[in-house]
Amino acid sequence: MMKNNLDNDFMDLLAKFFTEFLPITVNASPNTIQSYKCTFRLLFQYISEKSKNSRISFEALNFELLTDFFEWLLNVRKNSRSTAKQRMGALSSFADFAQNYSLEAGYIFRNSLSKISKASLRRVKNAPRCSFTREELKILFSLPDTTDTIGWRDLVLLTVMYASGARAQEICDLTVGDIAYDANGNAVLTLVGKGNKSRRVRITTESSALLYKYISFRKISDCRNRHVFSSQRNEQMSISCIEEIYAKYIATAKTNYPNLFCSGRYTPHVMRHTTATHLIEAGVPLVIVKNILGHSSIQSTQIYLDISQQAVDKAMQTWNEKWFSSDKLINEGLPKSNDTIPEFLR
Repeated sequence: MMKNNLDNDFMDLLAKFFTEFLPITVNASPNTIQSYKCTFRLLFQYISEKSKNSRISFEALNFELLTDFFEWLLNVRKNSRSTAKQRMGALSSFADFAQNYSLEAGYIFRNSLSKISKASLRRVKNAPRCSFTREELKILFSLPDTTDTIGWRDLVLLTVMYASGARAQEICDLTVGDIAYDANGNAVLTLVGKGNKSRRVRITTESSALLYKYISFRKISDCRNRHVFSSQRNEQMSISCIEEIYAKYIATAKTNYPNLFCSGRYTPHVMRHTTATHLIEAGVPLVIVKNILGHSSIQSTQIYLDISQQAVDKAMQTWNEKWFSSDKLINEGLPKSNDTIPEFLR
């Protein structure tokens, strides 16, 4: 009987958390709410597939189950530690909320979460950020089969994400009404990012033509509320669907080009990193890159300077190897050997 009460408590409180607390009490952004919902969908999916007891309750969310859930996110779904940490934040937020209504039941859940070391989910600082090289981008864009409807969609999605630097969620939310065209035929996308802040991003002529052709192909040009990108089952694409698209083509690319795509995990966010990197390398001022990416602070944009520095270092290395690597240059001007000089000074 107690277990059934806990089940009811959990689902009732979870419904209240998403319908009242997040949107009304704390005025959370739609993107935050969607991210939190995604966390619980993944948790329910894991419990349904992996747990012996598929019942959802505070009591079931013990240390062992939650630890296995985070290991599943990291090792099976290949989430980054940063993403796993966000999932932890969503669960912790609900646990704090639940304790206010059901102290005993909520405490079980909250205590289990607190035992999981957040250090294990913390992203290693100063780790190099992954981005696509131009050669890798060319290969990636060549992989979708454009004779197939899904392949055609995937090519347009990959191209628009690179051209705009948009987040995956912003691409999921993009509707036909969010796209306008300037006098030169360039598409101007209105993207709604973190904090429900909107920005306008003009993409290249080639990408604009591809996007226009795709929307016309889908016959949704006059349907302003229709989402540009949909999945095979839903009118609006999800982040998980975009992750699967990237995973599919990256796997193929790694198989066909084993010497490339070796810099790390190529998630959808890597395309955003790549856009920022290439903008900076092209000499676009940092403050403009900040506005294109929708960062609230210039400090967030400055992290991409390190990526650009890698390109600078590589160019310098190539130049040095070409002009200064001969033995003649290395040894030219060195004094003749003198046995009186101590070894440690040579």
